[in-house]
Amino acid sequence: MYEWQRQIQQIVDEIDQCIDNYNDEALTLRRLSRKMGYSEFYTTRKFKEISGMPFRDYLRQRKLAFALKEVRDNEKSFLEIAFDYGFSSHEAFTRAFKRMYGVAPSEYRKKPRPVVLRTKINPFDRYFLGLGEIGMVKSTEDIKTYFVTIPDHKFLHIKNNQSNGYWDFWEKQSQIPGQDCDTISGLLDSIKGKLDDDGGTKTDSSSGQAMAYISDPEGRLCDWGFLRSECYGVRLPADYQGEVPEQMRMIDVPEAEYLVFEHGPFDYEQENRSVEEEVEKAMASFDFSDTDYQYDTIPGRVIYFYHDPERFWKYVRPVAKK
Repeated sequence: MYEWQRQIQQIVDEIDQCIDNYNDEALTLRRLSRKMGYSEFYTTRKFKEISGMPFRDYLRQRKLAFALKEVRDNEKSFLEIAFDYGFSSHEAFTRAFKRMYGVAPSEYRKKPRPVVLRTKINPFDRYFLGLGEIGMVKSTEDIKTYFVTIPDHKFLHIKNNQSNGYWDFWEKQSQIPGQDCDTISGLLDSIKGKLDDDGGTKTDSSSGQAMAYISDPEGRLCDWGFLRSECYGVRLPADYQGEVPEQMRMIDVPEAEYLVFEHGPFDYEQENRSVEEEVEKAMASFDFSDTDYQYDTIPGRVIYFYHDPERFWKYVRPVAKK
């Protein structure tokens, strides 16, 4: 039933790999269709049906997303960038860039600002499709716990005080103009200087982005026993002076101590739910008796949640002296 989602996911993965390697010759509908064993017409129709947009539009927008980061982050000539991403000339690249982002490459390089990039789609997500885990693989890695002091920083985010969990959060945000997952992730992806970014110019366009929970008297009572609002955003340096998108908010987060619960790399398809259970259990059963600390849930405190199967599942929870 979900074979087409899986095959479109393979196309999406290959598109990003080819763009990242400047292999434009491999990015043809004919080649990708033949690789799947279907006609170009049928592949195009199924791609649009599953992804919500035509194949050629997606390909062009992903190329421009990669190209924008080259414009933003290095001094390569616009002609070189144009050829690297399959544009026939400097002029053709400039027209496409301005049509997509409302600003010419030369202007953007001088003064970068948040724009909505086309992030990588993931049509085959076992949890989104309701398939859950496959096989019987269970994580056996211990949860690492450690205290850290995090310097003051800013947190750029959107917020919902009634949602309950990641999927519910984005379902509710999608009802608010300009706050759907694609738009927000695309805006955050375009911002340079994210503190948790491990390489956002590559295929993982969500790098540096995190779910967060803010202790909030107007929030929803959560399973952890306090009122909180759910958020999604990025941490930025304390001296960040960039533009704040109109549909987002920025707060200052002072230096504080945190307790980290971290699970290492895991297989998303086979271990996601079991890893979640392990981390939740570790947080619920943590013994503070031999420490001078306790969880800090005063209004305004922020809990960060990082979900990156290739690196970790991690909660960063604020603590205070008893």
